[in-house]
Amino acid sequence: MSETGQTGLGLDEQLCFALYAASRAVTAEYRPLLAEVDLTFPQYLVMLTLWEDEPASVGDIGERLHLDSGTLSPLLKRLEALGLVERRRRSDDERSVGITLTPRGRELRSVVACMPGKVAGATGLDPAALADLRHRLHALTEHMRRS
Repeated sequence: MSETGQTGLGLDEQLCFALYAASRAVTAEYRPLLAEVDLTFPQYLVMLTLWEDEPASVGDIGERLHLDSGTLSPLLKRLEALGLVERRRRSDDERSVGITLTPRGRELRSVVACMPGKVAGATGLDPAALADLRHRLHALTEHMRRS
């Protein structure tokens, strides 16, 4: 901070850059692990939401991941092509598409279960520090979304 108490324009002083760089570093740590199961990081996030709460509508997944349907639809099509999910128009609402896991999609959960621990280990943070960081980032996200 400068003498006036204002944050300067130095790159390393920017919250946006710190978050961006950290996000890229974490994603890069996942990349080779996910390549082994032919998933991209965004596809992995979709799978995480489905393993947690399935079936789900495209809208539910988009809301959870903060993605619009234009971004989400290609991800879901690719996951369907991989045989991990099924997309179906809901009989109770033709405008809504329901997403369910296939047996192969359910089995994949046990294959990737070790990945979060490997990435957490690479951070160099202890479990309490990681939990605190995650909590603070969730709080920051909610605050920013409300403002």
